[in-house]
Amino acid sequence: MNPLATSRRLRAVLVPRVGSSVSDSGDQVRASRWRRKGREVRAWAPVAQRNFRHGALGVAAATGLAVTGLVTTASASEAPPAKAGATIRGAGSPTAIPGSYVVVFAGNRSAAATRATTQSLATSYDVKVRRQFSSSIKGFSANMTEEQATKMAGDTRVAFVQQNQKVTANQDDPAWGLDRTDQRDLPLDKKFEPSATADNVNVYVIDTGIYAEHKDFGGRASVGTDTVGDGQNGVDCMGHGSHVAGTIAGTNFGLAKGAKIIAVRVLDCNGSGTTESVVGGIDWVTKNAKKPAVANMSLGGGTDAALDAAVKASIDSGVTYAVAAGNDGSDACGSSPADQPDAITVGATDDKDAKATFSNFGKCVDVFGPGVDIESVGITAPDATAKMSGTSMATPHVAGGIALYLSAHPDAKPADVATALVGAATSDKVDDPGTDSPNKLLFVGKVDPAAARR
Repeated sequence: MNPLATSRRLRAVLVPRVGSSVSDSGDQVRASRWRRKGREVRAWAPVAQRNFRHGALGVAAATGLAVTGLVTTASASEAPPAKAGATIRGAGSPTAIPGSYVVVFAGNRSAAATRATTQSLATSYDVKVRRQFSSSIKGFSANMTEEQATKMAGDTRVAFVQQNQKVTANQDDPAWGLDRTDQRDLPLDKKFEPSATADNVNVYVIDTGIYAEHKDFGGRASVGTDTVGDGQNGVDCMGHGSHVAGTIAGTNFGLAKGAKIIAVRVLDCNGSGTTESVVGGIDWVTKNAKKPAVANMSLGGGTDAALDAAVKASIDSGVTYAVAAGNDGSDACGSSPADQPDAITVGATDDKDAKATFSNFGKCVDVFGPGVDIESVGITAPDATAKMSGTSMATPHVAGGIALYLSAHPDAKPADVATALVGAATSDKVDDPGTDSPNKLLFVGKVDPAAARR
């Protein structure tokens, strides 16, 4: 995944289903483009198998929100001395967006001080601010030249400047995925018996929005914010976010069947977004999340310092994050936010408990979950369904498991949730999990975590 500090585009990564009439070849191509450095940030829409047609994943334009009411407190002549050797993070990557940057401030500061520093820097370097960040990170996004960005990176008030990057979504009886999560061994028993409904938990789906009118959501879905700026106002026009939300908390397709679903739309109708749009969504969650809370990020790109910093700050605020490992079939440590150690990073398995061929792997992965041919909510009608594959589909299984745990332990901190969930996972069931990967498969059955197999 591309560093979110740079305004890169994020996209959903879908895995086409063999024999499907859906034109998914473009998604596979896009998935193969994810490199360890400077990737497009995409919603790790797992290789998604879908029963509806979707267009090629496109790059979302950065949203331009002007910051108003800022008070200038320093002139260019009063600026602190410059740092030596400052560089732009993510510059020159394949997914970098020309002329668009995210500036992250050094140190901590109040909202008022953040606004003042933003205005001072904007005045000093003659740039127009697009969006202010004050919760998950302290800083702003702006359009500027490479020369302006380099000079700003050298300012002692600035921790770093990252070029905006493209980001995308990850997609590669009860649904088989649900069935697999509540039993230790195969074969599947055609039952899913959750330990709770999680009606006291709030789930934040940072994705392509939501089709709130779908029957499977039972009136529990709403829109929190939309940072894309294309007039959709949180409505899912791609299907990835609704599918993910259905797996987390749908009445039929979900693990946490009573949880409240809040859509945080950061990806456009093609499943693409930017560092700016995604960090904007995380910033909103950090400021507004009602605990107990879990956030799902089935998206990613190349390594992105701004994105990782935003996720870490949000976790530090008390929100537990489940993030997709990615669909490159490579080391998950080369993607953001999969490389964020405080998040729970999820790889994908098939219905035979083998690691999905597209799933990323490695020491940055914490646990595996079902991610191939997953049936969930569709967006063409209130009762529509869709099948998708990818680490984007595995991640919401884990997010649903987190919601179930938080239902019984509402005061648990994210680190405690991660320890409990990974500790309860079934060991040594994943066939060929990949180099340095933990052999842990999600388990949410009615068993005390202390009794879990290790």
